[in-house]
This record gives sequence, C-alpha cells and structure tokens, in this order.
Amino acid sequence: MLPWNLPVRTRRPRRTLTALLLAFAAFAAPTAAAAAAPAAEAAATSRGWNDYSCKPSAAHPRPVVLVHGTFGNSVDNWLVLAPYLVNRGYCVFSLDYGQLPGVPFFHGLGPVDKSAGQLGVFVDKVLAATGAPKADLVGHSQGGMMPNYYLKFLGGAAKVNALVGLAPDNHGTTLLGLTRLLPHFPGAEDLLSAATPGLADQIAGSAFMTRLNSVPDTVPGVRYTVIATRYDEVVTPYRTQYLDGPGVRNVLLQDLCAVDLSEHVAIGTVDRIAFHEVENALDPARATPTNCLSVIG
Repeated sequence: MLPWNLPVRTRRPRRTLTALLLAFAAFAAPTAAAAAAPAAEAAATSRGWNDYSCKPSAAHPRPVVLVHGTFGNSVDNWLVLAPYLVNRGYCVFSLDYGQLPGVPFFHGLGPVDKSAGQLGVFVDKVLAATGAPKADLVGHSQGGMMPNYYLKFLGGAAKVNALVGLAPDNHGTTLLGLTRLLPHFPGAEDLLSAATPGLADQIAGSAFMTRLNSVPDTVPGVRYTVIATRYDEVVTPYRTQYLDGPGVRNVLLQDLCAVDLSEHVAIGTVDRIAFHEVENALDPARATPTNCLSVIG
C-alpha cells in the first residue's frame, strides 16, 4: 500500500501504473491456478508434452514449441492446446521466459528482446533433442509476437518453419486506450518500464515496438499465421495483430465461426475452434475446414 503522506503528484502516477498492471493481469493471466503448475507439469510430461525422448514422425516432422503470453507460464497457458496437439501426434514442448526475480509462476514480464534470446536457447535445446532441423512455433499474445524478434534479429529464421500467433501484439497495443493516459502522469512510464519492462515494451510506439517494426513484418522462408478475435480487449485495435508480407495468412476467428465469442485469454487457452486452425497452420497439406463444429473435433 502506498504511504498516504506521499505528495499527490507522486501518488497519481503510481495509481495509474497500478491500474495498468491490474488491467494487464486481469486480461492476460491464464485462467488455471498457478499453484497447480507443478502437478500439471508432471502430468503433462507423462502424456508426452515436454518429453525430450519424443521423436517427430514422418507425418509431423517438426517439433512444436509453445510460447506463453504475458503473466503466463509453460504449463497453465497450454493445459488444453498442448494435449490437443500431443493427441494428434506432435512432439510438443513449452518454455518459461521473461521471469522477474522473486515473481514465481507469472512470467513474460522481462524485457522482450531478452525473452527472445531465451526462446532461441530453448529452440536449440529442442532441436538437439529431437534431431529435427527446424521447429514450428505457436504463441499466445506476447508469445505470438516475441518470436518475430527472434526470427528477425537473432537468426531464428534458419531454425523455424512456421510461426502461428494467437492474438499476438505484433504492432503493440493501446490496451483499450489506457496506455494513452501514461504521458499525462509524470513518471508513470518510467515506473512501468522499471517494474515490468515486458509490459512497457508491448505498448504501441515503445522503443521495442519501433525496433521490431523498423524492418518488414516477415522474414523469407518462414510461414506466418495470425489468428485474431474481434472481441480482443487486450491487443487493441485487433487488426494491428495482422502481419503483411509473403507467406502470411491472417485469420479472424469470427470469419470461421460467427458465434465464437472468445476474447483475448480464451482464444489462446481454451478455444478448440482456434486450435483447429492452429493445426491447419502446422500441417497445411492436410488442412480441413474450420467452422463452429470444430469445437467437437
């Protein structure tokens, strides 16, 4: 709690920062209880998720690396999608990145460029274990955007076949306009950057976003799929998620199923219609139509 004897001009920026952090947390945190993560991780490994003895098959020759979103982790974000892909014959792996000291379970809060380096190390580990020359990446929110930094600036394009983003903030977000309030509160932007640089990096117009988008959206040789929902309340406006360039497919979830009401969290954690489209993106040669009935597939 803030001391009430602080000057009003000091309290206001901190209140604004607190409001922004709460908004990010409320919208972006996975729905599963973080305290259950260790047991869930053990169960996941027994089903073949994060099983480093898994060898890709001829039908699915590349391992799939799942990249969680802000406030997520390698287990909670993927309690539905990871088993969904494992049951369809994929070797599936997930990592934790963007950890802050003293903050357990809730990750993706560190500087995004450093997180991209962590992803690179993890991809190398997965490729070494599976013997595959390339991996496919599937990410939610920040996890769909951050890998593009790895592809563009850290040499990742040579090791990645496809990047599938579920509600990725590829060009930053205004968080329903809340981020535009920051300049009106002196010191708030500095506090946000110091406390949670991963959040500050994702604001539209940030130095990180300017760097990320200083070059074309795509890198030759990589296939890109963006799956967005018009009801996204975190990455706004939702059309800023789309990429432009060769090898890109931008998909609006409601074009596949008009009555799908999934918002930012649901599209990446529980929506089987979106997950069917993820599988199509991973294996386009065997793609089947995605529609409202895909929820039972």
